[in-house]
Amino acid sequence: MLIDSHAHLEMPEFAGDLPQVLERANQAGVSHIITIGSDLASCYKAHALAQKHERIYAAVGIHPHEAQDFHADTLRQIKTLAQSPKVVAIGESGLDYHYLHSPEEVQRRVFREQLNLACELNLPVIIHNRQAEDDLLMILKDLPVIPKGVLHCFSGSEAFLHKCLDYGFYISIAGPVTFPKAGELRELVRLIPNDRLLLETDCPYLSPAPWRGRRNEPAHLKATAQKVAELKGLSLEDIGRISSLNTQQLFGIAGVETAAKIAYPIRDSLYLNITNRCTNNCTFCARQKSYYVQGHYLRLAKEPTLDEIIAALPDLQPYKELVFCGFGEPMLRLEALLAVAKHVKAQGKTVRVNTNGQANLIYGRNIVPELVGLVDALSISLNAPSAGQYQQLCQSVYGDAAYQSIIEFARNAVVAGLQVTLTALDLPQVDLTACAKAAQEIGAAFRIRHYDVVG
Repeated sequence: MLIDSHAHLEMPEFAGDLPQVLERANQAGVSHIITIGSDLASCYKAHALAQKHERIYAAVGIHPHEAQDFHADTLRQIKTLAQSPKVVAIGESGLDYHYLHSPEEVQRRVFREQLNLACELNLPVIIHNRQAEDDLLMILKDLPVIPKGVLHCFSGSEAFLHKCLDYGFYISIAGPVTFPKAGELRELVRLIPNDRLLLETDCPYLSPAPWRGRRNEPAHLKATAQKVAELKGLSLEDIGRISSLNTQQLFGIAGVETAAKIAYPIRDSLYLNITNRCTNNCTFCARQKSYYVQGHYLRLAKEPTLDEIIAALPDLQPYKELVFCGFGEPMLRLEALLAVAKHVKAQGKTVRVNTNGQANLIYGRNIVPELVGLVDALSISLNAPSAGQYQQLCQSVYGDAAYQSIIEFARNAVVAGLQVTLTALDLPQVDLTACAKAAQEIGAAFRIRHYDVVG
């Protein structure tokens, strides 16, 4: 599924074949489209399209090019339109100092008024920026309350990107990311957290390759998604799921998934979420912020039975491995884990377990021999070079005993012939060199994980 978070279907370029355009979008997997007003007349057209088509939503606002025509009654009409259930945002609004179709001071005034309207109506704002980073940030800084929103068709510096992220904005990527000379933009895309990423066409403008120079349309969103997936090291399905969830959450579009996944794919691996319990209460745990991982909802209403876990498994043929992970410590369900692993190994698949390494403390015995032949690899979260810092960061129920037990568990697994990787987060206070040395001393591999990147 893909959602085009920014289109202009109300423009004359689509007057002659809109039904065909919508059908092509549907065939390309674009489930919903947000069409964006730019002036008062197009806002009414966008609103009308949203009323007519179930899968089209609208945003209403005044583009900086049209700011010189903005007056008090314009704001009144925008406010009235914005209270329709199918209108999901204010915009697009912002600053454009490239063309200066409207004077800079007028653009700034109109942008402020629309930001205030978005706050008043509790709607997100769709922000246009072109060559106006400093003034845009100044306006945002002066607001008593910053609305939620998105920087559409993002362009700008790395510093500007980080500042927008600090303000809580989403970042939307359009067709230019596919252009051969868009190297700087592609580097910025790699920096955008996945849970802040949206996709758009901005059609009829900015067609991605190979349609560059021709009219853009929502069906072409797939090409942009494919390029972003490549840059992120994810699959097209992953990016579609992630960006669609983000769009639904930002704009309040129905369809946000809240049924917890037991089995969930990321890239070419299949993950199993069999418990949300854990022996740690890590200060950095991602579930303190959200129970979504790469677009999958993982908060279990109850722990699945063995039969439910087996039933949740899809055809395993497309996947290179099965990974016990989820939002909890899978070793807490050792009996079910081993039973599922046996089922999966019978189909010739590799099994990996992502664990905090405290299983021997949980069961009061060395459980590594029970894994041999059923589990191929262990990814063990070390996260610190000492017991004191580990307890400070991870807050194990076993106290200072946890760290040494993790080292012994990993050493036993290496001796038993399992592929063992110790991992640590790149937190400022963690000595990654010392963590790598600890892994080397027991013959394990070492990998650095990035803070706030899950899955």
